[in-house]
Amino acid sequence: MTNKEITSSLNILIAAMGGEGGGVLMDWIVKTAIAAGLPVQATSIPGVAQRTGATTYYIEIWPERLDDDASKRPIFSLSPAIGEIDIMIATELAEGARALGNGFITPNRTTLISSTHRVFLTLEKMAMGDGRLDDKKLYAALKRSAKKSVMFDASEVAAQHNTIINAVLLGALAGTGALPFEPDAYTASIEAEGKSIEPNLAGFRAGLENSQAGSKRFGQDIINSETGGKVALNLETRVNQNFPAETRDIIILGVNRLTDYQNTAYAERYLDRLTSFAEIDSDLCRELGRHLAVRMSFEDIIRVAQAKVRENRFNRIRRELGAMETEPYHITDFFKPGIREFCDLLPPALAKTVLSWAERYGYLDTFYWGMQVRTTSILGFLKIWFLSKLRWWRPRSYRWSEEQKQIDDWLTLVKNTAENNIELAREVVELSRLIKGYGSTHRRGLSNFGLIVDTYVTPFLNDPGLLDGASSSIKEAREAALADPEGEALKMVLEDNGQREDALAAE
Repeated sequence: MTNKEITSSLNILIAAMGGEGGGVLMDWIVKTAIAAGLPVQATSIPGVAQRTGATTYYIEIWPERLDDDASKRPIFSLSPAIGEIDIMIATELAEGARALGNGFITPNRTTLISSTHRVFLTLEKMAMGDGRLDDKKLYAALKRSAKKSVMFDASEVAAQHNTIINAVLLGALAGTGALPFEPDAYTASIEAEGKSIEPNLAGFRAGLENSQAGSKRFGQDIINSETGGKVALNLETRVNQNFPAETRDIIILGVNRLTDYQNTAYAERYLDRLTSFAEIDSDLCRELGRHLAVRMSFEDIIRVAQAKVRENRFNRIRRELGAMETEPYHITDFFKPGIREFCDLLPPALAKTVLSWAERYGYLDTFYWGMQVRTTSILGFLKIWFLSKLRWWRPRSYRWSEEQKQIDDWLTLVKNTAENNIELAREVVELSRLIKGYGSTHRRGLSNFGLIVDTYVTPFLNDPGLLDGASSSIKEAREAALADPEGEALKMVLEDNGQREDALAAE
């Protein structure tokens, strides 16, 4: 190959999140190019807070050895250009989709290497309803838009080999043959780095095998480990005996979730509440089982504390940071409880007195305690651990009493509606999606739930002749409430239906 035949550099763009070793991946590629005697340049643009930060790394490699004549050396760019990327490496599916949206993946040029697992975007988490992007559509768009693609769950592969995702993706890159280096050249760079050599080499080999095999494994739905575990034999037997086969998988998950959340007795109460719906309609029972488990495991400060001190949380953060077992790291958790959250833990009578006093003097929504707790310290961990052990107190608390009343009222509403119209009952079940989270989010959802019930459901129960269009109206109102936290969309829907109601605006 002569100099005349070389008209452009090989351009590599890496999109990685914090803790995934994107910088190390860039260094490995650069060192491999230098060892091969090829001119190379690398730059990076660090990201910020969302999902621990997203950073892009850009590498240009001139695919031919050059002599020492400075006039022949290429002038590299400091930033990627749209349509000029030869290799796109994404550590997560949405990062690949972001690169596609920015024009960095093209069907005539780009080799795409992407992990198919997901780390939810902040906007997905903030949505009042199910704000998740459609992973299958993202996957299909990426496959369709690249000249060549290697896509598999690199995060899972990394976990299997006790390494982080960068080594797996380096192996996948080697397997594509998109760069003029043999696999041994990459492994030499890993060895030269001198850190976590064996785990990184194991991850590299696994990535290489997946790439060469053309792996098409697409991310499976992951059930959070806190909902896993083994169901008590007596509860499993009860589920199998009393509920239709098509509902049992969801109900078992609900039992696991509530056993972890509170105890076995609370899981039994869950089954008690569901039993009367088992013979009405299996589809209704299945959806009710799903939503009821979520409502019964409402978020309070005890639940937050449970999540903060789980062993798998510390292991996950250590893995994301790339810290060795012998390396110390620190976690600082930030809390901002207010009077409402404080009263959630008090006995009902006392809580009502304090809430009334706070509202009278204007402290209810203005007074908060800002707290920073280092949960990797002994004292900080013990503070949160103590809160997580207050499950025994939860049934005596104000929040518990209020939630149980609201749940019972909702179940009564579902049953009364089901006696007249199953389709409408399903919509009443789905209305539970409005009630989630804590603080202002929870209060807003609860208010909109009551608003829709008063506007559409109660009139039907009083006069079944109003059934026409009730289900579609409830669905429309629910979707409007979920789509707009300001409440304007719901207000417009209610006004369009000739109703005089105000949606609760975001605080």
